[in-house]
Parts: sequence; structure tokens; C-alpha cells
Amino acid sequence: MRARVVLIAIIFSSSVSFAFAQPSTRGVVVAGSVQDQTGAILPGASVQLVTAGGVAIQTLVSDTAGAFHFERVPAGDYSLRVEFPGFASKETRVRVGGRAPAPITIVMQIEGLSQEVSVSGGGNETSARGDANLDAVTVGEKTLDDLPVLDNDVIGALSRFLDAGAIGTNGATVVVDGVEVNTLAVSASAVQQVKINQDPYAAEYMRPGRGRIEIVTKPGGRDYSGTFNIRFRDSTFYAKNAFAATKAPEQRRIFEGTLGGPVAGAEKTNFMISASHDAEDNQSIVFADSLAGPVRSNVPTPLANSLASATINRQQGEAHTISLRFSHQHHSLHNQGVGGINLPEVGRDTTEQEDDLTYSQQTIVSPSLLHEFRLMVGVEREPFVSLTSQPKIVVNDAFVGGGAQADSLRTERHFTLVDAMTWSTKRQTVKVGVNIPDWSWRGYDDNTNTAGTFYFASLADYASNRPYSFIQQRGNGSVRFLEKVLGVFAQDEIRVRPNLTVDVGLRYDWQNFFHDDNNLAPRFSFAYAPGGHGRTIVRGGAGIFDDRTGPGPIQDLLRYDGRHLERVVLTDPAYPNALAPGQTLLAEPSSVVQLAPDVTIPFTLQYSVGLERQLAPKTTLAVTVVGSRGYNMFRSRDLNAPAPPLFLARPDPSRGVVREIESAGTMRSASLQFTLRGASTRFNGTAQYSYGRAYNDTSGIGWMPPNNYDLSLEYGPADYDRRHTIELFGSWIAGRWFTLGASLEAYTGRPYSLTLGTDLFNTGTANARPAGVPRNSLRGPDYTSLDLRWSHDVVLAAARKRTLTLGVDAFNVLNRENDSYYVGNLSSPFFGTAVSASAPRRLQFSLRTRL
Repeated sequence: MRARVVLIAIIFSSSVSFAFAQPSTRGVVVAGSVQDQTGAILPGASVQLVTAGGVAIQTLVSDTAGAFHFERVPAGDYSLRVEFPGFASKETRVRVGGRAPAPITIVMQIEGLSQEVSVSGGGNETSARGDANLDAVTVGEKTLDDLPVLDNDVIGALSRFLDAGAIGTNGATVVVDGVEVNTLAVSASAVQQVKINQDPYAAEYMRPGRGRIEIVTKPGGRDYSGTFNIRFRDSTFYAKNAFAATKAPEQRRIFEGTLGGPVAGAEKTNFMISASHDAEDNQSIVFADSLAGPVRSNVPTPLANSLASATINRQQGEAHTISLRFSHQHHSLHNQGVGGINLPEVGRDTTEQEDDLTYSQQTIVSPSLLHEFRLMVGVEREPFVSLTSQPKIVVNDAFVGGGAQADSLRTERHFTLVDAMTWSTKRQTVKVGVNIPDWSWRGYDDNTNTAGTFYFASLADYASNRPYSFIQQRGNGSVRFLEKVLGVFAQDEIRVRPNLTVDVGLRYDWQNFFHDDNNLAPRFSFAYAPGGHGRTIVRGGAGIFDDRTGPGPIQDLLRYDGRHLERVVLTDPAYPNALAPGQTLLAEPSSVVQLAPDVTIPFTLQYSVGLERQLAPKTTLAVTVVGSRGYNMFRSRDLNAPAPPLFLARPDPSRGVVREIESAGTMRSASLQFTLRGASTRFNGTAQYSYGRAYNDTSGIGWMPPNNYDLSLEYGPADYDRRHTIELFGSWIAGRWFTLGASLEAYTGRPYSLTLGTDLFNTGTANARPAGVPRNSLRGPDYTSLDLRWSHDVVLAAARKRTLTLGVDAFNVLNRENDSYYVGNLSSPFFGTAVSASAPRRLQFSLRTRL
């Protein structure tokens, strides 16, 4: 709380001093209007006045007549940078002398079939704008087309640029067209731009920049256009996985496309339809050890995904733009959960369906006031069915057999709302609003582990019928609850001088079930261009970011309250019948989950300072130092664990495990990051290198320490700690013959813990470490993967830019063995070795048509 108070005081005093320090300037008026190719006006266009050095000194929105009006512009050379949804960005040079220049008419070109997309924040130029930080990752449509992207998974391809320490308990935040969503509900070719870490301290968002992915989709356009993609993979063109006895027969087929254009008979109305269907005959690799010897097999795990969405956009008069989108998704996955040490019998099937309806409205209230409203409603249903109903058998880090014990049903009805006002003047842009990232009526029917699970420390114990614990559930596992998450924000971008911008913001977040009502999160950032050339920018900021639990912990609190679902943990049970003669499960004490009396929502203080430099007209380098500190981090602890020094019996024999969710953990991280971005007529790419460290004393809200009475050895490298990280992607156009795209991912290994594999503390969990050994004392292997794409465009109709693109992608082209799980269990036959690896070299063939 002290950090919150100090930062609020700093931001308040800074904003007051900057507000009173704004100088007055004299100059002339620069005015004009924005229109499309037909001469129709474009109200609501973003217009920036940019110096010759690339520094934006004034920003406004064109009024209802499409007009803009900059006052007090000093003499010099400038550019007018104009952007409007559905149109390619336009930059027009203007020279200002002693008299005002003639009114300027800016004609915007329809985005339509254009191969090159430029969206705000995506340029490779220095700027003192608050949202123009050059350590962001921004990928447009053309770059996405040229890069090797496995299975059209845009989010998966770029999520590696996220920072695991910034993601939070509920996972990464995905924002599509300004609305927070669970999944991307449009096909890949409907994506216009993906942004990560743009404006990292914006008060509009709950999480930091590297904890969220922002996606902008394509509008319908005023001309009919479409894209159709076919992507195909087959194991004939694969290398063999390092852990597979034989190369498994696999195949994946993806059909995907979009169609957009004007709605016949409806002026100023357009549509966009996108759809995809993909099916994969996948195989999981089992690499386990049993009493009968090693188990090496390939197990079919097929899946099928279908997606369809339709969007209608309409300009209602000169001041209103509305949009309505409906999407339907259906996922079918079979035999999931198999692979590694998990034998085929522990597989489960699931079929997920989600339907969403999104309404957006943008209203120009006045030339300086913009109102945005977005509402998404949706329903989801996701059942899990185990292949067999047998009790589950877990021999730690050797094999998992029996049944999956995973039967459950998850349902959800939800809505998401964003309502914001933006007020722009010559020197300030103020945005205030309310957003509800999640308001969900959730249901969860938990029928998992009804037959129970036996845990063995080693194969020798399994051969001797000597489990160390047996866990089984009974009772009513059905819960219904309403999850509420609410945020309110205000942010002010102050253009103090042409070369200095200051952003101040304040956000308040609240969620139910966790009675913590004082979550004020101040944010502050600045961008300063020393000198007058604007080629160098000093940028920095600091902010508080509150966490969010998501539904999982809430479900635990409701299910395991001592009255609904009972979870029984027996230590040192008999086998194969866990209960002794005459003993019943009803007589055994059950486990509960509860909140600590002083539990609060965790928050992270993030701060950064960096230098950005324009090396060439389209080449920039950003060097940034980023630090963060986590307060009140989530963890769990068994309050009824057997007490030291013998750890023989629970203090309260009438209760089982008493898992208390606490907010008592800490986190510290720091990194030095280099970001190089370059672009030309033939090349476009980004490279990032990071050296950093991250330490904490918790692995998350569900993590429990081995010794619940001594946490002195828990502070160590975070699970996601990586010393060195290199990320690179880019494309090179080699004349008219082909385009080459490349993506490189390389990093040093993550830590993991050395464990004994035995239940030393008699808690029912075999996570004890050797005496004096801290958490995460071992380090896993390095990882390197180079992906390449070759593509060639065949022009079908030059006048209408119709093309046919042939492509070949090679993933992990060097066929490097990237081991993905190292065993630190001393009791395991695999101790000190890996039991699984990432995919070997794979080829993907693609065919794309643009109509």
C-alpha cells in the first residue's frame, strides 16, 4: 500500500507542475479537410501534426464536416499524418512560413486490397507520442502473410513476445478491436494488425503492455474483396521426434478465408465474413517407464476446429459509426492428456462451443469529443469425458495410468463492456471510461476423481503396493456463481512542449469474492526528444497493475467449502483398496479451501527508462531497462499440515487439508532489452534481445510449499526466469521471384526444482526437497528454433490486384532437439534427463488467393 501512496503523490505533483509549466507559443493556422476517393467527408479521422524530426506536436479528430484546425503552428517543415479505420494511413508534407498555408484536402485511399498496411504505432520512426514506444512489437497484415506462422495461429506465433511475469493469474489479456475476449473469434486472414507492449502504462488496461495482445481486424471496405487460404502439413515431410520410437502418421488440413465489401442497396454500409475449418490427425508420443519396462508408443489425438464470423459496419449519418459482429466457434478434441509419461488410458475427450455477439458504436459528439461504446455477450459450453472410469495411478515421473478421472462440465454466459469518452485539445488528450472485462454467470459440474487416485513415490513402491497417498472426491460438485470484474480509468496525455509528452493516469479495479476495495493503480510515463531534430527519444514510466484471479480459484472456494464437494486425502493407504475393512470414506475428514483473513489482490509495480534512436529513415534502435516488483503475490498453504518436528499427525484430526489462499508472496525482476526495427521497400523486420533475472517465492495461486511451516528456502529464480532471450522476425522481398520470411526464437533454460519424490512431510504430496536445497535450484536446457517461409506471388489480374500466392514453411528448420521437460525427481528412473521435446522439423504448404 505504501508503494501505491508514494506513486500517486509523485504522479499528482508531476502532473500539476507540468500543467502550470506549459508555455505559450505563437504561430499560424494549419487547416484542411479529410475525404475519401469519392469526395465523401470522413469525420472522426485522427490527424497529427508532426515535425520534420518525427515528433507529433498536436493531435486532433476531424469534425463532423471532416475538417481539422491546428492553431499557433510555428514556422517550419511538417507532416500531416492521418488515419481512419478502413483506409490506408496518409502522410502529407506541409511548409509553414509567416502566413497560414492554403487549406489542405487530404484524400484517403481505401485499404481494400492493399498489400501494405500502416496503422498507428506501427511505424519505424521515433516520436514523442506517449503510445509510440519503439520497444513494442507491431505486426501488420503484409508481414503476417510473409512470416512462417504454424497453422494460421497468429496469437500463438506472437505470444512469445509476452513477459510471463506481466501476464497475471488469469493468463494473458487478449483485446480484439478494443474488447477483451477469451479467444480470437475471426479467422487469421481477417487480422489487420497485432500489437504487444504498445503504450505499456496506459490506464485503459489492467495489465502491463507485455501482458496483453491487442488485435485490430479488417473492416469491410467499399470494394468487394476476399481471401482464401489452404494450409497443409503431412508427416511425410517431417523429421522424427527425438522421443518417438517411430515417426507417427500425422496430417493437418486448414481451409480459411474472408469476404468483404459494400452491402448492396445500403449506402455507407459494408460487411466482412470470415470462416475457417481445420482438422488434424495428430499423434502424441508416450515416453514412460513401467514394471514391464519402457513404454514407447504413438497415440492418435485428433482434433477439429471450426469458426465462422460475420460483421456489419455502418456509418449512421456524419457522426455515428456502428458495428455488429456475430461469431461461432466449435472445437472437438479427442484423447487429450496423453503423451510423455501419461499412458493412453488416461486420455479424455472434449467438445467446446462458444457463440459471441459484439456491438460497437463510435459517436463524434463534437470536433473535440469522441464517445466509444462496445458490448460483447456470449455463451460457452465445454464438457470433459474420461475414456475410462478406472482409478487413476500416478507413479511420480515414471508413468500415469488408470483412468483420467477428468469428467466435468463448464458453462458460461458472459458480457464485456467498454464505455469511454475522449476529449482532445491542442495540448491534451483526456480519455475516461469504465470497462467490465468480465461479468460471467458460470457453472461448473465437477465429477473428477470420483474413483480416486493412488500416488506412488517410485516404481519400487508401486511393485510393493505401497502408495504414499490416496485422494478421492465425493458429494455435490455442482456450483453456480456470478463473477464480477469492474474497472474505471482516466488518463491524460499532456503535450507540454513539441518535444515533451507526459501521460498521467489512474485506474481502479475491483472483483467480487476477494474483499479488497482499495485497488487504485496510478500510471505515469513521459517521452522527451532532446534538441530539435527528434531522432533521439528518452522514454520512461512507472505504474501499478492489479492482478485478477479468474474463475478457477473462485470455483475452488465454492466447491471445497466443507458442504459441497468433499476431497479426502489419505496418507499411507492400502492398495488396491485404500480403505481398511470396516472403514468408510464418509468417516474420513474432508479438505477445504478458504481465504486468508488478510488476503488482498496482488499488485505489481513496473518501471522503465529507455533511449530510442533513429538510425536511418526507417531503422530504429530502442534500449530499455525494465524492472518490476510484485507485492502480496498469491500462494496457498496447508494450515492443517502435520506439525514439526516429526510431521506425523494433523493438528486438527477432524479436518483434512486446509488450503488457505494467501497474498504473502514477493517478486522482483529486472531486464535490459534491445529492440531493433528496420523497414525498406524490400525488407521489414524486428529483432529483440533481453538479458534479465526474475525471482519470487511462489509459483502461483495453486502452489503449495513442501514444508508449510518453513518457507525460508522458497525464494529463488521464478519458474519463467530466463537469462538471455533472442526474438527475431522479418521478411525480404527478392525481386519478383519470391519473398523470404524468417522467425528465430532462442533463449537460455528455465529453472526447475530438485525433489526427493517422497512425501517427507506427510501431506499427501511428494514435493519434498533434500535438506537445505532451495526451490528452482536446477536449470533446464536452452531452446533454439529457426522457422523459414518461401512464398511467390502470381499476378492473376494486375488491375484488380488479384494474386495467387504459393508458400512453403519450414519450422525448426535446423531440426534441433529442444527438450521440453527435465525430471528433477531423485526417485524417478528419468532423473536428470528429459521425457519430451518440442516438435522436430516440419514442412507446411500453403496456397492463398486474393480476389
